[in-house]
Parts: sequence; C-alpha cells; structure tokens
Amino acid sequence: MDSLKKAMPVRVQITAILRKALFSGEYKSGDELSLTETAERLGVSRTPVREAFQTLEAEGLIELRMNRGAIVKTIDEKYITDHYEMRILLESEAAKRAAQRGMPDAADYIKKLEALQRHMDSVSTEEYEELNLAVHSAIWTAADNERLYKFLSSLWNGPSVGIASPKLDHYIKSTQEHIDILKAIQKQDAKAAQKEMAKHIERSLNNILKNFKFRT
Repeated sequence: MDSLKKAMPVRVQITAILRKALFSGEYKSGDELSLTETAERLGVSRTPVREAFQTLEAEGLIELRMNRGAIVKTIDEKYITDHYEMRILLESEAAKRAAQRGMPDAADYIKKLEALQRHMDSVSTEEYEELNLAVHSAIWTAADNERLYKFLSSLWNGPSVGIASPKLDHYIKSTQEHIDILKAIQKQDAKAAQKEMAKHIERSLNNILKNFKFRT
C-alpha cells in the first residue's frame, strides 16, 4: 500500500484493490464486507474504505447496509468484460496521445523495466505493483488530458494475477508489454502504441476471466 501512495489517493487505491478482488472471484455474491475488518486488513483508516465502498456501490458491485458494511452483488463475465473494454478504449487512446505529444520520461521507465527483468525471479509484489502503476500513470500523464487521467484512475484494478494466471508468468509478460508500449511511444509511433496497449489490457482481461471462472 505505502509504495503506491505517490501515484494515487488512498481511496482510489482501496477501490482498486477491492475491485480486483471482486473481479477475480475472491469475494462471491452474498459475501459480507466489514468496514472495520477491511480497514484493518489493508492498514488504513475507515474513511477511505467507506469512500471505496460508496464508489463500488455506484458501480453496482456491492450493496451498502446501514452500519453493517456491504454485501457483494452478483458479478458476471459481461460486467468484467465491459469494464476492461472501457480500459482498452481509454488507455489505448492515452498511449496514442502520449506518442503524439511526446513522453520525455519514457526512456527512464524502459530502463527501470529492463532492470526489473534482470531479477524477475526475486521481484516482490510491492516492487512490481509500484512500477506497474507508475508506468501506466506516466502514460496517462503524457496524454495531457486531466479528465482522461481521472477516468483511467477510476477504472484501475491493478495486476491481473491469480490462481489461474500465475504471478511470475504475468509479471514477465506484462513487463515486456510495458517496454513494447513505451518504445512505441518513444518512437512517436501512435498507431503501434495504441495497438500494444490494447493487446496488453486484453491479455489482462483474459487473465481475470480465467481467475473468475476458476473461483466461481
């Protein structure tokens, strides 16, 4: 959690963590989510968890109960697919715009990703997730559209890993995909950047659907 604070407000981070858990099937329809227990587990106060619950209720993922936390609603593959299709549309557009406008820090992120590749077998979850979010956030920033950035932040759900898609396998593939996206942006090849980002998120969608089916 602490490593991500620079990139996103805490309430957005909590929402992303819970959204990912809901999408991957960690929580099932009818499960209760306690405000206090969730806050304690994530090491934050109740306020950002309450705000995350409100966001997730607005998205139709949970139902708030008076003084009782929340109840998980039924989530189907169509909901997950629709969510990721929005990410594909918006993030591929962000990558295209980053290529068109230029991204001065692309080379720095490529170096960080290549350094990560050299010790992938020992990479920690915290290290990977911090760089993963930083890369995506940097691309959104380079797109130079504040509303687009906010929309993408609101759709974020973190790495698409789970029992059906092993963590290391995802880290290896995702890191190379990030490099491919950034190299296209660096070359100012907008079409390639858009295509590589769409491919990257589509694979994440397939991972999430595999995990969802495995757990449900």
